[in-house]
Amino acid sequence: MATAVPIALLAVGGIAAVAIVVFVLRLLPRTAFVVWACVLFFVPLWVGVNVGFYWAAITLLTALMIIVNWSVVPLRAADAWVVAFVIVIVGLYGFGTVDLASLVAALLEWVIPYLWGRVVLARIGAEWVTSTIAVVAIVAAVLGIVEFFTSFNPFVLIPGSGVVYDTWSPLQERGGVLRVEGAFGHSIALGAALAMSSAFVVATKWRLIPKIGGVVILAVATVLTFSRAGQLTLVLTLVLSTFLIVGVSRKFRISVVVAGVIGTAIAIPIIDSVFGAAGEEAGGSADYRTDLLVLLQQVQLFGNPGDWHSLVSGDYYLGYFARSVDNALVLTLLRYGYVPTLLIMAALVCAAIMTVRRSTRSPASIAVVGQLPSLVVVALITQYSMFLWFCVGLAITWARDADMLRGAREVPSELRQGSPDPFAPAAGRRAASGQS
Repeated sequence: MATAVPIALLAVGGIAAVAIVVFVLRLLPRTAFVVWACVLFFVPLWVGVNVGFYWAAITLLTALMIIVNWSVVPLRAADAWVVAFVIVIVGLYGFGTVDLASLVAALLEWVIPYLWGRVVLARIGAEWVTSTIAVVAIVAAVLGIVEFFTSFNPFVLIPGSGVVYDTWSPLQERGGVLRVEGAFGHSIALGAALAMSSAFVVATKWRLIPKIGGVVILAVATVLTFSRAGQLTLVLTLVLSTFLIVGVSRKFRISVVVAGVIGTAIAIPIIDSVFGAAGEEAGGSADYRTDLLVLLQQVQLFGNPGDWHSLVSGDYYLGYFARSVDNALVLTLLRYGYVPTLLIMAALVCAAIMTVRRSTRSPASIAVVGQLPSLVVVALITQYSMFLWFCVGLAITWARDADMLRGAREVPSELRQGSPDPFAPAAGRRAASGQS
């Protein structure tokens, strides 16, 4: 009886703490989004809890953010594709042709971030979202540069789930050089996330020097991941965002071109020496991605192909690919089949199409377009997967609903009284503070 009282008190205290957290997240939406972005970039995937199945900290927080900030938003075509995908894979799970791990991965890593991207602009302004992602990504890039020069990654010291920790915490090298990975557990994931973030840096309303500085910092950190996918998508995203985002000044565009030429001249010898030292490892990595195409023979119309790991196809022993399939498209096809893959990829294409028209273009849609090449050379791993699908949902909302949502709802007091962006031009700060 004596021990029951402390346990009851702990339970009440825990419930009270959760209630306070929910209240604060609801009352201060901008602050809540900053917390979410920090968890995305600075809390490794292995930090989480097992409740039925494993919930990473970023997944748990994203689900909580959706619940706390839930708002009714107009439905779009992409939503129909996502809903159809969920219905189909749940049905396939019921028939035993999609396993539980694949079902949970799709719901937690794709659908939940997508929903968060769809509702976030109902309570938080697009400019705040843009600046927050830009600032947090720049800080992550700075830490990555420090990681490279010190050969020390503090995030691997954070304890967490055994299997997830063992999978993602080991640091990588290429040609004897440490590959920067920050809290993302893999250099490819960090490189892709920084590449996506570059569109948000370009879209900020900062002064020229801070904006150029942010782009340079992201570029340097991406180069130091020594991820070809990250470097390629960074260049593509920067080119698209610099010349397509509305409101980007001519000075900034010229500065980006000049910085790009100088940066390329400096980076190419470094990249060449590292990949040269890597020798067969780098070449084998590229050949492996081509060899993955043999797995397409195993893809079914619906569901997974069963136990293909022990099969031999021509000169290929398919068990060689069992540990890792570094191709998001092929892996999705293997897990769910042709029809479900078509459904979920249609939602992603809807976000990418938003870039075509000036009126629907946003940094989120450009970030998605920039990642299209990577989907056939890397898997959707760690926080990169969640960031990508958040951007998909954000692009859909931003394109058509952002202005309406902001106009239809009363702006929270936090937004009315908050301080303006410190990097915005002086005239913009005066306008934000009500001065003429």
